Amino acid sequence: MAKTLIIDLAAGRRTPFLRGILTRSLQAAGLSFEEAFNTASSIRQLLAGRSEVSTSDLRTLVIQKLEESHGKAAVHRYQNPTHTPATILVERSNMQSIPFSRGELRRSLECCGLTEEGATKIVAKIYDYLVSIDTKRISSRDLGLLTHSYLRRELSAEAAKRYLVWTDYHHGNRPLLILIGGTPGCGKSTMATELATRLDIVRTQSTDMLREVMRMMLSSRLLPILHTSSFDAWKALPAPAESLTDRNSLVAEGYLTQVELLSVAGEAVLHRALKERVSLILEGVHMHPSFLDNIPNEDNAIVVPIMLCVTDEELLQLRFTGRGQQAPNRRAKRYLDNFDAIWRLQAFLIAEAERAGFNVIINNNKEEALSNVMAAIINALSKDFSSTPEEVFT
Repeated sequence: MAKTLIIDLAAGRRTPFLRGILTRSLQAAGLSFEEAFNTASSIRQLLAGRSEVSTSDLRTLVIQKLEESHGKAAVHRYQNPTHTPATILVERSNMQSIPFSRGELRRSLECCGLTEEGATKIVAKIYDYLVSIDTKRISSRDLGLLTHSYLRRELSAEAAKRYLVWTDYHHGNRPLLILIGGTPGCGKSTMATELATRLDIVRTQSTDMLREVMRMMLSSRLLPILHTSSFDAWKALPAPAESLTDRNSLVAEGYLTQVELLSVAGEAVLHRALKERVSLILEGVHMHPSFLDNIPNEDNAIVVPIMLCVTDEELLQLRFTGRGQQAPNRRAKRYLDNFDAIWRLQAFLIAEAERAGFNVIINNNKEEALSNVMAAIINALSKDFSSTPEEVFT
């Protein structure tokens, strides 16, 4: 769902409506977290479907909702805020102290597979507890143990373990290599962007970009198959072998031939990341299971192979239609004209991924797919993990 933009007419600014910011302003007006969060959620529902709202109109909505639910006193506190949120300092192991950041803790919980709403609620409860006991300073170790305890009590032992696993990885220096494959339209680049932001990974690479560089170096006359799309690369094959008697085999063979051409460039990107000990997201239609052969077995990198797919034919076609409206240069009509080949290629990629042990994740719904990808990453990080909370939070 697209974010509603808040229009500040006086300043000429447009900013996304964020429920968390409204929740905090309502808490400053004296509402409990639960009351503030529920009110902010109601406002978000009222704004659903609206592309923009002015700051004055938003404020009017909030005041109306407050008066309905909490009376005129709450409205007065909202219009005349006097409460300043308590500042709690977090002492790190390097002896530096920084203010407790609810946003930072929320993001770390989202990395463990919690939804934005679930993470926000846990963080608010932790903060409210620290304020209730008049906490001025807390060590990062004690904050970590407290967070683990809240997750275990409020959610589950499994949620608490995921937090331990993520924190343990975050404190180490093992590179994380996330490989995302899938046909055009399945959401690879969008997923890569979401993961890079959430996991704070600064290095991403698309196999499409690698192919474009190779096209500049090798002309279509010299290597015609490189200058085709993955789903119709078979058209540039020499006379097909006798074994390639059906369309599925032709589509697969053309694709694999193109993958082989790009394997050297992909291998170079992976080896550079391993050499520099940095995390990397490598995404693209050419992300075939054979790419795993390019990663040295002796390296201690954490490799998470993902194959995205869209199982609803109409939905995939609609995504191409939307892509054409938003970015005409991406040749949506060509994708739709070749939809049968793309659908055949997806069936082949799913079969190859399942055979190789890739995480096959359906991306009919973006939020569900992101949650499943995060779960796959945590599962990969969990292998051989056996540390206690006291060992993780040293």
